[in-house]
Amino acid sequence: MTFTIKKFKVSSALLLLCLFLILGGCSDGTTSNSNSNSNSNSSSSSTHKLTLMLDWYPNAVHSLFYVAEQQGFFAEEGLEMEIRMPADGNDGLKLVAANQIDLALSYQPQVLMARGENIPVQSIGAIVRHPLNHLLLPVEGKINSPKDLAGKNIGFSSIPLYEAMVKTMIQNDGGDPKAANLIDVGFDLIPAVSTGKVDAIMGGFINHEALILAKEGHPVNSINPTDYGVPDYYELVLVASEQGLKNNKAFLKKFMTAITKGQEFVQKNPEEALDILLKHEDATSPLDKDIEKQSLQILLPLMDADDQAFGYQDPASWNKVQQWLTENELLQSDVKTQDAFINL
Repeated sequence: MTFTIKKFKVSSALLLLCLFLILGGCSDGTTSNSNSNSNSNSSSSSTHKLTLMLDWYPNAVHSLFYVAEQQGFFAEEGLEMEIRMPADGNDGLKLVAANQIDLALSYQPQVLMARGENIPVQSIGAIVRHPLNHLLLPVEGKINSPKDLAGKNIGFSSIPLYEAMVKTMIQNDGGDPKAANLIDVGFDLIPAVSTGKVDAIMGGFINHEALILAKEGHPVNSINPTDYGVPDYYELVLVASEQGLKNNKAFLKKFMTAITKGQEFVQKNPEEALDILLKHEDATSPLDKDIEKQSLQILLPLMDADDQAFGYQDPASWNKVQQWLTENELLQSDVKTQDAFINL
């Protein structure tokens, strides 16, 4: 299974779906949970239940959550956690917005685009602080920088954000964005580049697709979009609803404390942390240990907030991403960045 994210495009249909979920209850088979008045229905009076939905299937980037659970960090904070996988990459944002779950992993640009559709979600912490989505190029190819993409085929995964990223990179490198041929390959990014259907892909992650391609004998070079005009956005953020924050702010702070301990454990004991993840998945969806080990090595420095607390979000980052999205007609200009995130 390819670790890619689903469409960033948040339409008015999503808002209607959220309203439907609020009025009619969750219809996708998940259980209505803790943001409702029944939130106190936990295993004991001393614990508070929270539900977290991942962005995709469990992998190295999620190690901190499984470590926090296995090492008892959630329990120390009086929390009982339920960690779910989504059926679709947009499930988490939909269900958080409808107050059917407490937390979801999403992406900084998507949070802003959701708020542009008047969907009341807020990021409470940056998990991966820099883009994992790079322009991936076959090592044996003739493309050395984005401007070389003129007249070439670039595969991308159906996401307008990725198209805008490619065009920004080409333009900032002195090339003509209109001369590049962008091909929507859906989520078949790996075969698209490995078979030579395209000359490059945008939408592949350096901690997953790039590693799989190398393992399969198709090594790629990566170009960081932030080197060519794309803002240095948070790849992965934790999202709650505005109502959820009003109801559960104290418990969400405890959650952040627990996962901070989890991430500290992962940093100090990466092999043990990875073993915890692998053992958790062995029974249902075994992971490739080599891929996940390399992935975690890539991820750890990109998750480090330096002298700030783990998860800290810089207002300047949100402002820059909002400006870029607006310039690329992916966002309404009246979205207030200060309402899109909170540092707990």
